[in-house]
Amino acid sequence: MKIRVKKSAEKRLRSGYPLLQKEDLEQVPQTKDWTVFTDSRGSYLATGYLGEQNKGIGWLLEWQERPIDESFFVEKFTRAKAARQSFYNDPGTSAFRLFNGEGDGIGGVTIDLYGEYAVFSWYNETLFEKQALLIAAFCQVFPEVKGAYEKIRFISSGLPESRQLFGNSAPEPLLIRENSVNYAVYLNEGLMTGIFLDQKEVRGRLAEGLAAGKSVLNMFSYTGAFSVAAAMGGAAATTSVDLAKRSLPKTREQFTVNGLDPDVHKIHVMDVFSYFAYAHKKKLAFDVIVLDPPSFARNKKQVFSVQKNYGELVADSLSIMSDEGLLITSTNAANLSAEKFRKSIEEQFTAAGVRWQLQEAYRLPSDFTVLPAFSEGNYLKVYIYEVKK
Repeated sequence: MKIRVKKSAEKRLRSGYPLLQKEDLEQVPQTKDWTVFTDSRGSYLATGYLGEQNKGIGWLLEWQERPIDESFFVEKFTRAKAARQSFYNDPGTSAFRLFNGEGDGIGGVTIDLYGEYAVFSWYNETLFEKQALLIAAFCQVFPEVKGAYEKIRFISSGLPESRQLFGNSAPEPLLIRENSVNYAVYLNEGLMTGIFLDQKEVRGRLAEGLAAGKSVLNMFSYTGAFSVAAAMGGAAATTSVDLAKRSLPKTREQFTVNGLDPDVHKIHVMDVFSYFAYAHKKKLAFDVIVLDPPSFARNKKQVFSVQKNYGELVADSLSIMSDEGLLITSTNAANLSAEKFRKSIEEQFTAAGVRWQLQEAYRLPSDFTVLPAFSEGNYLKVYIYEVKK
């Protein structure tokens, strides 16, 4: 199969940009075969595949004429493994990203390591249907992996969100280590495992003592990973807030597996904006506030999106922050630039009349490899501000 690329897209795709959009191609046939893409004159440009997912219709994999076979994937996995030796050599960390999709050369799949088990996430049907080829290559390069699970992250009828892929079953919970902190994860509970590995550096700062002796409020807390890291780093108190009912037992478990008494820490199952009102009414104040919402969320009362509503979170946080505090702001919204995200935060500081200073900034950690030609792959943006009223 050969598909011609429009002249308007040639330069971008030839430079190593891997993501295909419908408007890049002269035609978009229905095919799940490896495909040669040619320039407007019919000359070879790259090899890849068509597979619709949430941010495009396919990926380029190779810019030299060679077959996409098992040896191709063995080469990609071998290179990715070598690049992560610092994580393998860290006795305090046993969970990290083994393979980051297009950043490691294969758009459409990511693979995370949790101790001795791997989790594959498939983002389109084409690559999912070629999984036997990828798994054979994976097992050659990672023979130490005892078992694997898969997450189906594309729209599909008849496929479960999660299931065991090969090998042994992981214990439930599976205890992993990160920055010498324990976390309980479940590899076969829907699309999530209980921890977002891209935040390891921020959790690491908390575990090192960023919030030592301080009171911490963790909004959109999920399973309380930031709270536990802060507590392990000497935080005086933590409060975790999330609307999901599962957040209560999950967060208690995270404290327990670290030998911490969960009853000492506050956990609220409620809407974040309702908690701001509650805290204001009770005249509560916090030294450190963590704001890491999903890009988009909906409850019975309102719809939240980072692009439209993040500023409201900052404004509400300032109203219940101590006179001198830290605000940890974070988003994984790929469609929001770092500059616009910072602006939405700092505008609220100006409006509130507080003094502030950017202390630290984080993007994706090194195991979440970003392709230089595909900067939008670096979706994570975290800014830590010191705020004085």
